[in-house]
Amino acid sequence: MCGRYSLTSPPEVITARFNLQWSQDIPARYNIAPSQKIPAIRSTESGNELVFLKWGLIPSWNKDPNAGVKPINARAETLASNALFRNAYRRHHCLIPADAFYEWKAMGERKQPYCIRMADDTLFGIAGLWELWTSPTGEAIETCTLITTNANELMGELHSRMPVIIQPNDYSVWLNSSNQKAQELLKPFPSDLMRYYPVSTRVNNVRNDDADCQKPYEGIVTG
Repeated sequence: MCGRYSLTSPPEVITARFNLQWSQDIPARYNIAPSQKIPAIRSTESGNELVFLKWGLIPSWNKDPNAGVKPINARAETLASNALFRNAYRRHHCLIPADAFYEWKAMGERKQPYCIRMADDTLFGIAGLWELWTSPTGEAIETCTLITTNANELMGELHSRMPVIIQPNDYSVWLNSSNQKAQELLKPFPSDLMRYYPVSTRVNNVRNDDADCQKPYEGIVTG
């Protein structure tokens, strides 16, 4: 699964990478967690836009937004069949900009956190789905989930799953939910374009949101 990630790139870098209509002030975040509002890229008739969505999908058909599960991840293999994601998969694709994400590997009685990045430390886009929930009185809540797939060879050393990372040349394909080729992008990202290294358990606490969360932790073999 993917339950924590970071976004620290400057706004102008995010704007250029995702071909946004305008730049927005996005504070650097080193330990983004579920239930928080996170930046997401969507396609509109006038171009790509950046919006803030609550991480944890609420299906549009849910009668009570406070009831039921609010999945932070969606398995790529069952998007079309799972009622939680079926509508969003057909209609509402998005990209989640990130510089890194975290995964925990069991080591005896403890779990060691790792930071996973692109090999060249560049910004990347995670495939996501978004949904709009509206109450009978007109209250609107926009939420999202991150899509996962089987781990590639590198990530398999840490976990059996990994987020679906979209290549920059395919951003427009994924954001167009009616494009039949979008489903072909739901696959593991190439291992040789990624790297990982151990970090301290400081990242375990969501209240810790600073650069220390990503400092390499000495004494653990890196990938």
